[in-house]
Amino acid sequence: MLVRYPRAGRRDDVHRQELLRVRGRSVAWLLPLLLLVGIVVADFNTGGEFRMISWIVLVPGIAAAICGVWGTAVFAVLSLSTYVVVDSAWPHEFQTGLPDFILVVIGGILATLACAIRARGEQRMLHMMRIAETTRRTVLRPMPPGWGDLDHAAVYLTADTDARVGGDFYDIQPGPHGTRVLLGDVQGKGLGAVEAAAALLGTFREAGYHEADLATVAARLETRMLRHRAHTRALGRHDGDRFATAVLLGFPVAGPAVVEVVLFGHEPPLAVGPDGVRALPDGDGLPLGLCDLAGAAGTPTVRRVPLAPGETLLLVTDGVTEARDAAGVFYPLADEVARAVAADPRTADPGRLVAFVRDGTLRHSAGYLADDTTVFAVRPSPRAAETPVRGRLQS
Repeated sequence: MLVRYPRAGRRDDVHRQELLRVRGRSVAWLLPLLLLVGIVVADFNTGGEFRMISWIVLVPGIAAAICGVWGTAVFAVLSLSTYVVVDSAWPHEFQTGLPDFILVVIGGILATLACAIRARGEQRMLHMMRIAETTRRTVLRPMPPGWGDLDHAAVYLTADTDARVGGDFYDIQPGPHGTRVLLGDVQGKGLGAVEAAAALLGTFREAGYHEADLATVAARLETRMLRHRAHTRALGRHDGDRFATAVLLGFPVAGPAVVEVVLFGHEPPLAVGPDGVRALPDGDGLPLGLCDLAGAAGTPTVRRVPLAPGETLLLVTDGVTEARDAAGVFYPLADEVARAVAADPRTADPGRLVAFVRDGTLRHSAGYLADDTTVFAVRPSPRAAETPVRGRLQS
């Protein structure tokens, strides 16, 4: 469900102008060619006192903006040749002569150089996009269908569309003690937030697999955040006071249909089912990295909440809950989902649910995301009843 960007090869300007492609073939060359033909036709249909052929210098300039380096060079040569032929066809007294010839030559050379610089910048940008894609796949690893005996779906949108990765994170970790789910949002933006998210996910993937008690997993996450903050402060960085809100869920291997919930200063998940929408109980925990402020209370309480058949747990970050419209009104997530489920109970399916919330958030905010946005939905798979243990012993 994550947004994927096209990969680029070594050729200049691969995928550079998607709007100038028809059936997968580039038609970027068509615009400068039409301009060239138009200038020639206009020149022949005007009087000798008003010559337009020197405007042909615009052709390689237009090509430099939308074509590749070789395409621009071809149009530079073609423009020069056309200029010589057309200008020579006029009587001597009406020819523009050497000055405009030099103008067309210099214009073609400069256009080709400008195109080479642009293509080089695009290659650098595409390279950075591949790095960002690798980073995203490292932090937010792909999860196969039915992973951990859970049906799941996710949508992740960054407020910075160029970075494509931010401080939101989520994962599912199967293990011998059940399947654990984590979703969170690191305070702040940039690579520092990504680094903190990666640290928390690494700890979750280990502790979520090995630890029998979900409270121990929560404590390990808190300790990891404190260690990460201490490390960044020791490096003299200004972001040594980061924290993260998070939701930690546990689905036991056997027993009644319940979910264990630990909230670290995060909005409680919504349970969405054919019978409607209900919010899980609020938590008493502070964000990760701040639990020492709670004193003797320590890590937050683990709450066990029954799940009705077919209920899906909807987890979102504040990119959804804090989305505003033009009047400053927040997106009414629970009300919108309740209306959608009442109209079509199939909306409770994880895939349909995350798509509905994504579209509703973008529509409500007119496409402007003030913060990274994650929509994550999970529910126990019907197949889990057939294989209650197998499938959870995965890494």
